[in-house]
Amino acid sequence: MNQGSNDIRLLLVVGIAAMLMLFISLLLIFIFTQRKKLQYQNELQALQNAQKNQLIEAAVRSEEIERHRIAEELHDEVGALLGASSLHFYSVKLEDCDDQNQRLYQKGRDLLDEGINKIRGISHSLHSSILQEFGLNEAISHFCSNISHESVMDVSVTLDNSYPTQVGRNDISIYRIVQEFIHNITKHAKATKIFVRSIYLNKTLMLTITHNGKGLTQTHFEELRFKKDGLGLKNIQNRVILLKADLKFSHHAGGYAIDISVPID
Repeated sequence: MNQGSNDIRLLLVVGIAAMLMLFISLLLIFIFTQRKKLQYQNELQALQNAQKNQLIEAAVRSEEIERHRIAEELHDEVGALLGASSLHFYSVKLEDCDDQNQRLYQKGRDLLDEGINKIRGISHSLHSSILQEFGLNEAISHFCSNISHESVMDVSVTLDNSYPTQVGRNDISIYRIVQEFIHNITKHAKATKIFVRSIYLNKTLMLTITHNGKGLTQTHFEELRFKKDGLGLKNIQNRVILLKADLKFSHHAGGYAIDISVPID
């Protein structure tokens, strides 16, 4: 009897041990499978992010190449044509013209000179030659001074001089973001004052654009950037992704603020 009981106990222990081993084996297989699945998902997500970044980089590079092409055509072809027209204008003799024709001539010449200056300004803005020669701070300052007009809009700038003057690989995207935001503010916000400030600290460039017009909150921006007609905001978002930057919108008592934080390699 005792021998039989011992055998039953032994079989019971062996059975329980076998079941535990089977359970542990199944648990380990499940954990291993889940880890492999998670690893595959992470690798797939990383690949998708890399492909997305490559597409964004290609789009940004293509846009910049197109800007340069248009700038060169404006400068070399349209600018040259207007310059030649100006020379012809200045060679006209006015001695036999009455006062009205002289005033019309002077008005036409002034408009032509203004057109030449605007073409030159657009060409420089598109080509970002100042950025290439003098760096990001000078390019932003020059751009802001060109659009500032005290009777219509005052654009003031305070930039951190410790930021390197040599052009970094990300500077063109930072410059385009500032350009696009200020264009949007002048076009849509009806602001009379814009202030651009930068701080360079711990290899991070922090740019803040504030204005006293109608602005965006973070929620509003998230809604607009996915709309088909929000091309400017999409371009900004693409560059922000490419820069691995942080972009925040806020509203305070004096108006609206846009904060851009860019890690600098």
